[in-house]
Amino acid sequence: MIFSMTKAAKFALVAGPLAMGGYGVARNIGRLDNVYGPGFDWQLAHFLGLAGFLLFVPLVLGLRTLLPAGTVREVVVGATLLGLATSVVQFGVDIVQAFLAADKEELRSLQHDFSGLPGVRPAIYDVGPLFFFVGIVVVAVLAARAGRLPWWSPVVMLVGVLLPPVNLDLMPLAGLLMLVALLPLRRSFRQVSAAERAEPLA
Repeated sequence: MIFSMTKAAKFALVAGPLAMGGYGVARNIGRLDNVYGPGFDWQLAHFLGLAGFLLFVPLVLGLRTLLPAGTVREVVVGATLLGLATSVVQFGVDIVQAFLAADKEELRSLQHDFSGLPGVRPAIYDVGPLFFFVGIVVVAVLAARAGRLPWWSPVVMLVGVLLPPVNLDLMPLAGLLMLVALLPLRRSFRQVSAAERAEPLA
């Protein structure tokens, strides 16, 4: 089970940040004609974003196995996964709404109706996703303290997660920085894989 999780985490280590960066690229290209809304460009961008968040689930779970056990690890990982769950819901809803909407105005109306439901805006849009972006930085800090990442990785990760709130057009760069910050984990995942293969069968 650990070996399978490690393989999934190794794949997600590269694919997750690239998918998030791809979301930014598709979004920026789709906005060039000023009619970004329901249609191929919107759906492509949001499917890439959804894939990115989903891929971070095995990555975060794989990272958990590299961190020292304890309450701090469980709380931080749990909060990060909670943020991922709300982000998945947000992007999934955006995709469904875009399928249902005939035009940009109807899409806005559907979004307003959903976000207007009690508790939805803070949980799914305003606060919930922040748990992922803050959590992944803290996870990077814990991994650096455990010797799994170099000291500069949390710094690069922090810059990466701060860029989209400044300007969502910077999402491609944010995805690239997240990839750079996490790439050193490949060595740790390789070591775990080698250790698991070396264990004798019971």
